[in-house]
This record gives sequence, C-alpha cells and structure tokens, in this order.
Amino acid sequence: MTRPPTPQGRGRVVGPRAPAWVLVLGALGVAYLVLPVVVLASRVRWGQFWSLVTDESSRAALRLSVETALVATAVVIVLGVPVGVVLARSRFWGKEVVRAVVLLPLVLPPVVSGLALLAAFGRRGPVGELLGHLGITVAFSTTAVVIAQAFVAMPFLVLSVEGALRVRGDREERAAATLGARPGRVFTHVTLPAMAPGLAAGALLALARSLGEFGATLTFAGSLQGVTRTLPLEVYLQREVDPDAAVALSMLLVGVAVVIVLVVYAAGGTSSLRAGVRTSLRGAETSSDTLSDDPPSAHAADAPAPKDRA
Repeated sequence: MTRPPTPQGRGRVVGPRAPAWVLVLGALGVAYLVLPVVVLASRVRWGQFWSLVTDESSRAALRLSVETALVATAVVIVLGVPVGVVLARSRFWGKEVVRAVVLLPLVLPPVVSGLALLAAFGRRGPVGELLGHLGITVAFSTTAVVIAQAFVAMPFLVLSVEGALRVRGDREERAAATLGARPGRVFTHVTLPAMAPGLAAGALLALARSLGEFGATLTFAGSLQGVTRTLPLEVYLQREVDPDAAVALSMLLVGVAVVIVLVVYAAGGTSSLRAGVRTSLRGAETSSDTLSDDPPSAHAADAPAPKDRA
C-alpha cells in the first residue's frame, strides 16, 4: 500500500494555515490586550514602588482586600461546590434555569449586582430587615464586601467544578456505589478527588475575581477606609489624589492576576473551566451523561472501592 505524498517529501504533516489577514487581525487583538498593561507598567515609578504600595492607606486597603477575598473564596467553595456537583451529576426539571442563574453574575453590570444585593440585604430588603431585628447590619460593612465578592466570583468555581466532573465522567462513582459505598463515602473518596483540579482552578479564579471586584462593592458596601475600601477602590480614589500611587497599586493587582492565571494554566485548570462554559452556553447534556448510561468499565469494577456498611 503506497502512502500519499507529503508536502516537500519530508514526511511532515502540515496543518491548515490561517489566511494572512486573520493573522494580522489576531496580532492586533493580542496587542490591544497587552499594550495598555505594558504602557501602565512603563508609567510606574519603580524606584518608589515599595513606598507607594506600603503607605498607611494602601496597606489598609491591601489587608482588607486579602482578608475579604479569602473569606469570599471560602464562601464560594462552600456554596459553589454543591451547585457544581448537582449540575454535573443530577437531572431535574429547571436545570438549565439554574445554570443560567449561575451565569448571571458574569454578565450583569457590576453596579446592577450591587444594587440587587442592596435590595436584598439592605435595611429595607427582606434579608436585611430580618437581620436588622437581630441587631445585624449588612450593607456598608465589611460583611457586605465579602457578600459582593462572593456573588461575582461564584460562577468561576461552579463552572470549573461542573466542567471537571463532566470531563471525568461518573463511571468510578457508579462502580463504588455498586460495590456498596454510601453516597457520602463516594463523594469524599471518589467525587472530590475527581473534581480537585477544577476546584483548585475555580478557587484561584474566584480569588482573583474577588481581589479585583469594584462596582458591586462600591454600590453595596461603600468606600469607608479600613472597613469597606478595598484595593480597587483605593486605586480609584488615588487616581485623583496621587496618580503615582494609583499606578503602583494597579500594577500590584496586575501582578497578582498574572501569577494566578499562570498557576491555573500550569495546573491545567483551564480545561475544566472551558468544559463548564461549553456546557452552560449550549444548555445540552455533554458526553459524560452519555457515559453515565453505560455500565462501569471493567477496570473500575475491579478496582477496590471504599465501603461503608455502618
């Protein structure tokens, strides 16, 4: 059997090439994204960088941002993981509506998100009024900062967890259940390790989104120094008072974002996020649901599974 001739007779497989105009537009698109950051970096007074980002107001804003972002990420994990698992593993009426609701914070204008949170958790809101009877005020407090950050960051974790589980499939979970493991045991010993890469990637992206939150925080929590003024709000205020400090703090946020993105890419977490986004946008069942209708593979059935007879 003769093999078809290859280009230039070198045995190399040559893939399709994009037209020149596509490459030019692609280069312009990359430049459009990179150029502002490069110019911003060129405006930083690097000799004074440390003093600019460590003055009293900057340190207070940085401390508040880190603390609230970490708490918001923990809230997102506690509330978002069950949502991602349910979307990936359950079938119920209204599932696509739930998925659309999860995506909503991604497309809502930040100010609208803040107003919605204020309507719900403000003094006259249903939740805020109930908490008011208990002597708890949420709006324009540090708690409001955490709520705003968690609200805008949760979609990243939910999509990552759902995508990781759908890519992995549920054969191992079905095999463990067949061998007698209880649902809780299956979740902690099979499901949780399966979604670990997506969970880690989603948590990091949620952390980055929380650190960069501005509009919803300003609308719902205000800008009180040491209480609700996070780093993005400090940048906005310093823009008029001390532009050099604003630029330095901006580059600090850029550096944190770049590090987080590189870590997510290095861990391969973007594949889970892409899978979750594809599922959400299509609103259709992916191949993992098809696999779930198949019997467990021989390897999965033969593997020891955790048992809980109690």
